[in-house]
Amino acid sequence: MAESRGFAASRALLYAVLGLLALLFLAPLAVMLLNAFKPLEEIRSGGLLSLPRHWSLQPWHSAWSQAQIGVSATGLRPYFINSLLIVVPAVLISTAVGALNGYVLTQFRFRASRLVYGLLLFAVFIPYQIVLIPMARTLGVLGLSGTLGGLVFVNVVYGIGFVTLFFRNYYLHFPVELVRSARMDGAGFLGVLWRILLPNSAPIIVVTVIWQFTSIWNEYLFASTFSSYGSSPLMAAVNNLVNSSMGVKEYNVYFAAAMIAAIPTLLVYAASGKYFVRGLMAGAVKG
Repeated sequence: MAESRGFAASRALLYAVLGLLALLFLAPLAVMLLNAFKPLEEIRSGGLLSLPRHWSLQPWHSAWSQAQIGVSATGLRPYFINSLLIVVPAVLISTAVGALNGYVLTQFRFRASRLVYGLLLFAVFIPYQIVLIPMARTLGVLGLSGTLGGLVFVNVVYGIGFVTLFFRNYYLHFPVELVRSARMDGAGFLGVLWRILLPNSAPIIVVTVIWQFTSIWNEYLFASTFSSYGSSPLMAAVNNLVNSSMGVKEYNVYFAAAMIAAIPTLLVYAASGKYFVRGLMAGAVKG
């Protein structure tokens, strides 16, 4: 009886600590959200941590379609669209390439397979800053400098190492009998991948999509380095808005802009966060 009480007390203490840490983690988000609905006068009067006395959607409207970013008062809308045009193809292409790489590295044992995997794994640890100059040169040669296609290319190349690692670990101990049976039934190179491996890869595909979506959507260095005025993604636009040295500092608009930039990733994690954890665990066990 005493042991059960001690266990219940320790469990309650653990939940209390976890709840406190969750509140501390969510506190900045709550502050941003509350101040995004306040008129600017309330924030200037020192009410940063209080509830809005007068709720307003004007900061959101201004951040979305009226805020001065660069030379035009377009708001975040065109940059939000640019981010979508970058993220969607980059995620799809990198996931497809990673699945193909993982399939080749695990199901086809060629002489240099370990070397190729080692080089791809090494790419995971290369800092962003090191690839800026060679990537700028590559984009110039390909004629993709300052374009949305160039940003898609950059993010695909940089994400291949991560995605290959995910799929390789997941496919490493995939049942060989299924692959052999498919080959005996006449399935070719792509047939095995399309009919056998990919239908059984939902957990790791979810991991890859969430990882790549979050990384590319929140990426700033490549966005600010390789984009032009017409191809700037959302994070570069938010930075330009917040760091503008001209005009009145509209903090409520800044908070609303930050929330607009964060909403897509929050929705992705809210919708598929549990599948992300399951996929990571599945890849860890198989690896």
